[in-house]
This record gives sequence, structure tokens and C-alpha cells, in this order.
Amino acid sequence: MSVAAAVHHLSEAEYLALERSAEFKSEFFDGEMFAMAGGTPEHSLIATNLGREFGNRLKDRPCAAYNSDLRVKVEATGLCTYPDLSVVCGPLRFAGQERDTIVNPTVLVEVLSDSTEAYDRGKKFEHYRRISSLREYLLVSQSEPRIEQFIRQENGSWLLREAAGLEAHLELPSLQIRLALAEVFARVEFNPAAIRPLPPPPA
Repeated sequence: MSVAAAVHHLSEAEYLALERSAEFKSEFFDGEMFAMAGGTPEHSLIATNLGREFGNRLKDRPCAAYNSDLRVKVEATGLCTYPDLSVVCGPLRFAGQERDTIVNPTVLVEVLSDSTEAYDRGKKFEHYRRISSLREYLLVSQSEPRIEQFIRQENGSWLLREAAGLEAHLELPSLQIRLALAEVFARVEFNPAAIRPLPPPPA
């Protein structure tokens, strides 16, 4: 979600103390606390669909999906944030004694909006790439049925794949599951004029 307004310089401990009693969520980076803006009905519906689909497909696997209530810390940079969905395989690892900030996601998912897209694609992904456990990063459109998938390669580079259209499916190799875009975008009403066709494959 969007980062909207910053407050004065804080330590991480001060941020966490404020955040644990706050009414609204905030990100934290480099001593600044950023209030997170609310989302649209489409954003909320897609996030709910994602949680259901991941949950159903992971119920018999050693991985679990968590919604945006669970905070993620990038230990290498200090960013504390709330992805729209996080998947952790194996035991949860926490940033401290409290069980509310994890450091070892396997998959992170962000639902894009006009106010967050540049951040989610750019600086935020720069932070996420520093998480050693992270294997896949998904960017989910809310204006059309489209998901961009970044997969970490053995050499540390990231491979981009894209799935578009309600008939499409997305394979997640790190989890060995398959998502149907028809389920991810179920009941979401799109503006037909906003839907972009995929480019044709190279000749």
C-alpha cells in the first residue's frame, strides 16, 4: 500500500512501540515512519482472493500464507513494511522477541495501485531483493487481470514472467503450486479500455 506521510526521526524500537499501539499501519525506514494509505475495493477483493487461493493450495505443504497484518523486516536495510501477502516455508523467524515481525519470507506479493506502483517496482523491490530467503516476488494489477512474477535465479539475478487474462495460470516454482487468474481476480470488475493485450511472441 501507499506510503503517505513521514514523521520525525525515530529508532526502530520507538517505531515498534508506537506501531504496536497504533490504529493505522506505518512503514519504517532510516528513522522515518510512513503512514500507509487505504486501498480501493478492488485492491481489498484481490488481496482476499489471493489469501484464499494461496491458503487452499498450501494447506498440505510446509508453507503458509499471511495477510498484510504481518510485518516483514528486511534485515539488510532496516525496512519494516506490510506486504499484501507473505508466504513463509518452514518455521517463522522473528526480528525480535515479539511474534509480529518476520524476516524470512519465501514469496512476497504486492497489489499495485497508482500511488504505489513506482515504489513497489523500484525502491521496495530493491529492499526485498536483499532478503536471502526470498525466492519470488509478485506484482498484481488491480486494473486488469495481470500478474508479473520475479523469480530469483541461482546466480542471484531475477527472471521476469508474466501471466495475463482470466484464462491464464501462474506457476510458482518455489512453492510448487499453480494459481488460476480467474480465481485471483474473481468478482473484480475491470474497465475494458484499461486492459492491455500481451505482445505477440517473437517470430
